Amino acid sequence: MMDGTKLTAQQIERIVKGCANYKRIQILDLVEKQPEISLYDISETLQIGLKTTSEHVRRLAVAGLVLKRSDGRWVRHTLTNRGVSILAFLKTLE
Repeated sequence: MMDGTKLTAQQIERIVKGCANYKRIQILDLVEKQPEISLYDISETLQIGLKTTSEHVRRLAVAGLVLKRSDGRWVRHTLTNRGVSILAFLKTLE
């Protein structure tokens, strides 16, 4: 982890499963390029349903890759430090 403690195998699994989908990888990339993006804007930009987008973002948040922040009636999304690191790693695989 960022604080120097080691992740358990279950924690690593949660992270890997969180980004083990091409749409979630696209979402990570989009959130990196457009911090504070709303769920609606993610859905519109990637042309996927709002409900599906919501589930993908939820999984990314559970994995600790995306941070959600309420802003009135909108929820804004940014990458966590782990999300930045994971996305950088995924880009090395291209």
